[in-house]
Amino acid sequence: MRAAVLHETGQDKLEVLDDIEAVGFGPGKVKIRVRATGLCHSDVSAMNGVLPQPAPFIPGHEGAGEIIDVGDGVGGLKQGDRVLLCWLPACGSCPACKRGQTELCLAGFMNAGTPNFKRPGGDVFGFAGTGTFTEEVVVDAGCAVPIPDDVPYDIAALIGCGVTTGLGAAINTADVAVGSSVAVIGCGGVGISAIQGARLKGAAQIVAVDPVASRREAALKFGATEAVSPDELGDAKQRITAGEGFDYVFEVVGKSATARTAYETTRRGGTLCIVGAGAMDDYLQLNMFELFFDEKRILPSMYGGGDVLTSYERAIALWRAGRIDLESMITHRVQLAEINDALALMRTGEALRTCIEI
Repeated sequence: MRAAVLHETGQDKLEVLDDIEAVGFGPGKVKIRVRATGLCHSDVSAMNGVLPQPAPFIPGHEGAGEIIDVGDGVGGLKQGDRVLLCWLPACGSCPACKRGQTELCLAGFMNAGTPNFKRPGGDVFGFAGTGTFTEEVVVDAGCAVPIPDDVPYDIAALIGCGVTTGLGAAINTADVAVGSSVAVIGCGGVGISAIQGARLKGAAQIVAVDPVASRREAALKFGATEAVSPDELGDAKQRITAGEGFDYVFEVVGKSATARTAYETTRRGGTLCIVGAGAMDDYLQLNMFELFFDEKRILPSMYGGGDVLTSYERAIALWRAGRIDLESMITHRVQLAEINDALALMRTGEALRTCIEI
């Protein structure tokens, strides 16, 4: 079967091969025919080594498709079911799950170290234990979440990561207050979803911050009240908050420099929500006096900061009701053979989300 493979960490292009085999099928597993997958910035971060992932590997973790085989002991799923892929399934029995913090379950991360593909040259890993830039993938049954018949595969794929992460950051983690002021730094697919979440929660001002003009223009269509370049953020802070700072600032880039800017843009007593996935050697510096004196809440948000199954259902309900716009987030569509074109669109910032149709 075909799949897009990164041979070595640090390479900037994928090779589409046709000698890949999905492996590991057996009890507790399902095999999925992937129909649509989104390109998330985390895929690029894994390719360049910012996020740890053994290579060679198949990127992709934001996918949807149909079940083509079910292993022994799997309940509630059958051949032909339409599903989205959850790259961080909850085991239900670890301390985090028992506390109700299922987004902190480590079971899914353990899958990333087990190859779920092979080719004549040897084993191939799937990013985040999935690897959706492929025609078929074998995953734990918990990674396959049934979707209603009226949810298209491309919409389901978005909900599988970017939408859940961004919406959840605003709704679950930060719990944006009605009438508040918000700034979102980084307006790709996750940032746009955070903007939609802040709008749903009733924020009065939502400032989108991004260096790419097309993304700033798009942010206005999704609920931002204004959009500025990073150089204009200081002026927006002065105009909108009289220099005090925003009630909520979302950092959706994953770099210490933008996190520091976000901290400085947050008012005293306000909330800084860290959504971007960054590198382990990129350190955010804060001094002990400002931590004490400013009393700013610093809230990291992992996968939307809530139960992902509940978040999926909420996103579908909001989409059905027309309260969130997911179709317009897909700005480009490509075939698997054109995956490197999708990567180029992401790196230039031209695309909000590219759907790879498989």
